[in-house]
Amino acid sequence: MQISGSTVLLTGATGGIGHAIARALRARGATLILTGRRSEVLEPLAAELGARALSVDLASAEELDRLVAEAGTVDILVANAALPATGTLDTFSMEEIDRAIAVNLRAPIALAHALSPSMIARRSGHLCFMSSLNGKAATPQTSIYNATKFGLRGFATALRADMRPHGVEVSAIFPGFVSDAGMFADAGVKLPPGVGTRSPEDVARATISAIEHNRGEVDVAPLALRLGSAFAGLAPELSATVTRKLGGDKIAGELAIANNSKR
Repeated sequence: MQISGSTVLLTGATGGIGHAIARALRARGATLILTGRRSEVLEPLAAELGARALSVDLASAEELDRLVAEAGTVDILVANAALPATGTLDTFSMEEIDRAIAVNLRAPIALAHALSPSMIARRSGHLCFMSSLNGKAATPQTSIYNATKFGLRGFATALRADMRPHGVEVSAIFPGFVSDAGMFADAGVKLPPGVGTRSPEDVARATISAIEHNRGEVDVAPLALRLGSAFAGLAPELSATVTRKLGGDKIAGELAIANNSKR
């Protein structure tokens, strides 16, 4: 789909990855509607990019409805917002679980539900969902996060098939460890030797590629992580054993502690 001249609704615009995606979309000529919870971060970015800023909390169904009403006609949705939701299940309250599911999974589904009818009527549009390699391979202390990202992958894959006859495109992006922004970067965790990262700009480029070339799934990670993710899908138990031996439990624990306050 052509980005230039299209109106794009981008959620999660206040984070570093959201900033990179917003700038990449604007460079392609998009008219942007940016959303996020932190208006003090959102509004300067909107001013920089000549975009509309709509401050909303996606965990609230009422605010989500307000977002849809105020956004108006949207050609492209980039559902980027997510909560880390890391830690073992017993450390979560039900309120925290509900919030993670609401932001990470329900909100993208609700936005697609609200925006897709007009796209179908126009026989044009693109729905892009930010999943994660955690949507393909389970890791320790991420059961809630995995649940939302696996769910988002399944939703996007099935929706792509449903929308194909109507001329509406659907894609999903799967970042691994991202430097300089996002839950991994914020945690300051040191990875084992040989485990690489990608930048927010790499995620933005993948998003642009998915939209412009109608790509169903795009992984954003070094080859070793992409191969590991594929292996986990084929042999999850063996993959989990290998992950433990490589120090995955330690990394997961550090990520969970660092991101606990972001639930």
